[in-house]
Amino acid sequence: MDTEKLTAKALLDIEAVFLRPNDPFTWASGIKAPIYCDNRLILSYPKKRDQIVEGFVELIKRDYPEAEVLMGTATAGIPWAACIAQKMNLPMGYVRSSNKSHGKENKIEGRIAKGQKVVVIEDLISTGGSSKGVVEALREAGAEVLGVAAIFTYLLPAAKAMYASIDVPFSTLSNYDVLIDVAVENNYIKTEDQAKLNAWKQDPNDASWVNL
Repeated sequence: MDTEKLTAKALLDIEAVFLRPNDPFTWASGIKAPIYCDNRLILSYPKKRDQIVEGFVELIKRDYPEAEVLMGTATAGIPWAACIAQKMNLPMGYVRSSNKSHGKENKIEGRIAKGQKVVVIEDLISTGGSSKGVVEALREAGAEVLGVAAIFTYLLPAAKAMYASIDVPFSTLSNYDVLIDVAVENNYIKTEDQAKLNAWKQDPNDASWVNL
């Protein structure tokens, strides 16, 4: 089994990703979704955590071999950036969602030098919005952002458009399409549920998929 499928299976096994096509979740944005992702749960499972870290290391070596620094997104990307940096013997830091209100009022925590090649670490890519501010802050500090690496992506069109708009590639250990295939193969969902799951991904703001 390849990394994408192994990652998807791990996420499903511990319910870090949960599928509920017939009883949708309501996201904070108000979107009705057949899927909910909480990758923070992986941190509670050492073997799964090690598996994800090893996957990140392979991904970074393959897609961003010039990486000099890892920068996590606050807050979910921070523990992953720390674990991966330790494994790769690289410096790391993280980027706040906004400037600190005291002290040096930092937005970037950790040392970054002009021209350093950085990979941003996310746990999840939905629309890509959280990455945008991080990439912009790092560029303002003079860093060269090679790309974004994450555990999982919903493969939403909005994310593809967002990353194209800031001219940054992204790579993930697994994704929505692979997860659905693995979920069917392992009886997490029924084959007939795939139509709903596929329809949701095309336009998450269109709730008509619920009635398919």
